[in-house]
Amino acid sequence: MSKAQNLLKECLIITKHVEHAALIKLKDGSVFTSTPGFHAHLFIHAFYKNLLQVRREGLYFKDKHFTCVRADDNSIYAKWVNQGLVAAKTDTYILLATYSQGMYPSVCVEAVEKLGNQAPHFHVCFPSYSWR
Repeated sequence: MSKAQNLLKECLIITKHVEHAALIKLKDGSVFTSTPGFHAHLFIHAFYKNLLQVRREGLYFKDKHFTCVRADDNSIYAKWVNQGLVAAKTDTYILLATYSQGMYPSVCVEAVEKLGNQAPHFHVCFPSYSWR
């Protein structure tokens, strides 16, 4: 497991309220790392769409139509039945996490936002990778 995957595991998965997570490079939309089995590509477009449209119409992720709970320049929260997703955007990447039935969305949001706020310090963990 890479350092970046360990970061996702130790900061998000360990809460038991995040099912899967990914770090997506904002520069090119590629997935820098994700938890095993989570394919999060093609999500980055949500931040480039008209956020008012995202709020009104929701968004599609993994072939499911998610209803938008919140969408602004820095975050998107959406739900589908008893599942949901939380995305936080920083200057260099999007941190995407999902939760499922039995998990508390509020804990998922708190963990994602907390990790997102630590983004300026990631260069210490990953000195060989340019976060810019």
